[in-house]
Amino acid sequence: MEGLALAHTLAELREHLPARTLGWVFPDETSAALLLEGRRGVSNLVLSYRPPQPVLYLSRERLRGDAHNAFQRFLAAKVRGDLTSAQQLKLDRVAQLSFAGEGGFVDVPAVRLLFELTGRNTNLLVLELLADSVEGEESTDAWQGRILTAGREITGSRNRFRTVRSGGRYVTPPPYTKLDPRTMTEDEARTLAELPLARWRERVDGLGPTLSAELVRRAGMSGPPGEQWPQALRALQSLVTDPTLSASDSDLNDASRESARSEKAAQLRKALREPLAKRLTLLTHQLGDVERATSGLDEAAKDRREADLLMAYAHTLEPGAVSALLPDFSGEGEVPVALEAALTPIQNAEKRYARARRREEVFARLAEREPTLRADYAEVERRLADLDGASLEQLEALEKQLSAEQPLRSAYGARYTSPGGLEVLVGRNNKENAALTHRLGRSQDYWFHAQGYPGSHVLVRSGGRDLDLPDILYAARLAAWHSKARQSGNVPVDYTRIKHVWRPKGAASGQVQYTQQKTVYVDPLDPRTEEGSS
Repeated sequence: MEGLALAHTLAELREHLPARTLGWVFPDETSAALLLEGRRGVSNLVLSYRPPQPVLYLSRERLRGDAHNAFQRFLAAKVRGDLTSAQQLKLDRVAQLSFAGEGGFVDVPAVRLLFELTGRNTNLLVLELLADSVEGEESTDAWQGRILTAGREITGSRNRFRTVRSGGRYVTPPPYTKLDPRTMTEDEARTLAELPLARWRERVDGLGPTLSAELVRRAGMSGPPGEQWPQALRALQSLVTDPTLSASDSDLNDASRESARSEKAAQLRKALREPLAKRLTLLTHQLGDVERATSGLDEAAKDRREADLLMAYAHTLEPGAVSALLPDFSGEGEVPVALEAALTPIQNAEKRYARARRREEVFARLAEREPTLRADYAEVERRLADLDGASLEQLEALEKQLSAEQPLRSAYGARYTSPGGLEVLVGRNNKENAALTHRLGRSQDYWFHAQGYPGSHVLVRSGGRDLDLPDILYAARLAAWHSKARQSGNVPVDYTRIKHVWRPKGAASGQVQYTQQKTVYVDPLDPRTEEGSS
C-alpha cells in the first residue's frame, strides 16, 4: 500500500473519530479487524499485515474469526478503548493509531498501534503511550516508545540494521527528504521538468510503482519535453485528492480488499506448490528407479548366463583363478568370466544367481507399482499446472482436498489424532525424537516441546496448513505430559514449524535448537484418558 493511498484511507478514518471500539475479530493469522462505532456509523477497520502486500482499509462487510496466535490475543485483550487519533509519518507507509484504554475491574492502559506497511518488512506493533508525546505528522517524537509486543519479532540474526523485540525501543524508519505532493508549488514542480514522469516517485513522497503508473495515465503527456510539468502537476494534484486507480471501477477500499485477496492467493499458491513440487520430485525418482530396474534385467540375464556356464564347467577350472574363458552354449566362441579368487567356481555361480534374483525381484515389485506411479505423476503435474490460473476459492478447495489426503502412517512414535483430525506423533526415546524431527517431519509441519524441560518431540502433520487453536492446545498438552513437567501445571510449551528446528553440530541424538517459536501455557494431558491414541 503506497503512501498517498494510505493517507486517503487515514483521512477517511479520521472522519469517524473519536470512535468507540466494539471488539476485534481475526479473519486469518495475519489479518485483524476492529469494529468501530463513530460519527459516520459502524464499520470495520481492517489491517492485513501479511508481507509483502499489507493493506489498511474500512469495510462494512461482516467479518468473523477468533485469535489465531498470541499476538492476536494480545490485541484483543490490551488494545482497547476509544480510537482517538490516526496519524501518518509524512507520506511514509507507516500509520499510528492511538487507543484511550479502558477502566474496569482490571484497567487497560492507553496504547498505540503502529502499522508498518513496508512490503516484505511489514509489521504490526503495540507501543506504550508516551505521556509527553507530540502530536503531528512531522514530529518523530510521537513515534518513539517501548514495544509491548510485535506481530513479527526481528532479531539481529535476521536484520543487522534494525531489531524489533518485545520490551525494546521502537525506532522509526530512516529519515528521507522528498517533495510533499500535497503542498507542491509550481517552482518545485519545475525542478522536476527534466525527469521522466515515471521517475517522479524518486523525488516525490507517497508514490510507489502503482500510483506512478496512474500518474502517467492521468497526465496524458503532450508537448515538448521539459514543458510538460504543468500537466504533470495537475495530474499529481488530482491524485492527492483521489488516489483511486482509473483502471478500476471500484473505490480504494475495494482495491485494497482485492489486493489482500490477491496476496492471500499468492501465499496459498506458494504453500501448495511446495508439497506438490516435492511430491513430483519423489515420483520422478521413483519412476527413475523403475527405469533402472528395467535396465537391470539385462544385467540379471548376463549374471544367469555366466552362472550357468560356471556350473557347467566348474570341474575344468583351477582353484584361485581370477578369470576364465568358457565355451558359449551356442557354440559360437568363448565367454570371458571374472572370478573371485577366494570363492570356488560353484560359489561364484551362486553369487551370480543371487544377484540376478535380487534384480528380478526389484523389477517385479517396481513394475507392479509403475501404473500407479505414472497416474500419480500425471495428477500432481496437473495440479501444479492449475495453480497459476486458480482463483482464491479454487486454491482453498485444493488445500482442503490435499489436507483430506491422509499421509502414510509412521512406524515411529506414539500416534494420536488431534481435535481437527490431524495426525500427532510423539517420540518415545531419543532415536524416535530424531526420526520424527529430522526424517518424517516436513518443513511446514509443526513441532512442539516443553520449554526448559527434557521431554518428547511432538510432531503435528499439518500438510502445510495453519493449526487451529484446539489442535495447538492438544499437541502442547501432549508435549507437557511427555516431559519432566508431567506433574506440574501451567507448563510452557514452545511450538514452531519443522523448518525452524535443527540439530547443532556434534549434538547428541534428539538434541535440537529452534527459532521462530511461539509459546502456550497448558496443563499436561494424559493420553490414556483420551480417545484416538494408537
